[in-house]
Amino acid sequence: MDDTLRPESYGERVADVYDDWFPARGAQVAAVAAFLHARAGAAVGEGSGPALELGIGTGRVALPLAALGTPVVGIDASPRMLARLRDKPGGADIPVAVGDFAGVDAPGGPFALVYVVFNTFFALLDQESQVRCLANAARALRPGGHLVMEAFVPDPARYPNGQHVVAEEMTGEETRLIAATHDPLTQRIRARRLVLGPTGVRTFPVELRYAWPSELDLMARLAGLDLTERWAGWSGEPFTASSGAHVSVWRTRPS
Repeated sequence: MDDTLRPESYGERVADVYDDWFPARGAQVAAVAAFLHARAGAAVGEGSGPALELGIGTGRVALPLAALGTPVVGIDASPRMLARLRDKPGGADIPVAVGDFAGVDAPGGPFALVYVVFNTFFALLDQESQVRCLANAARALRPGGHLVMEAFVPDPARYPNGQHVVAEEMTGEETRLIAATHDPLTQRIRARRLVLGPTGVRTFPVELRYAWPSELDLMARLAGLDLTERWAGWSGEPFTASSGAHVSVWRTRPS
């Protein structure tokens, strides 16, 4: 198998710089944690949780959510990302499992909430894996439990001639570029984050298989989950035809 297609490949390469490149911004993270905390509590009536994060990474969401009182369990394919989580205050207290999160195989269930953020669901690179993940998530949820997903809305127009190159950031002597190709037939995006600096060029692969919101709804229905909410952001912004991202909530059906 191409090393860039392994579930752990992205996290293993980016772990050391992930929090620097994508810093947790206080107000934004607070809104995410508050949103998830409310859905974890709504499933049980009293208290909150437990919650399972798919692709927990360095704990950017799990730690603020746990601080609100929702017990969190995580699963991630990258041991290096999980090591960064454990190094943070409170990180060692979060139970984690190492593995492909499509299996949703983590201790502590059934869960009041399963969630996946930052487009991480699209790291599952074929429709079969995505369907399997949602089915496993539904089985891991309590009756009335919620599945929450944050993902971008696909925009093929970003890839004229099937490709896209953009300067992401320029800091000091370092420049970060993203070069990507797009296959609309397989809904696959193959991207490389290129870091140019005094020490040379470093490459960080990103492989995605996107799904449209309507496709996600169908996958969820097949898994026994019904859409209850869809927003354009974590603060309840209305979802419209021009929204570039969505926060969707599906709920398990009564047993």
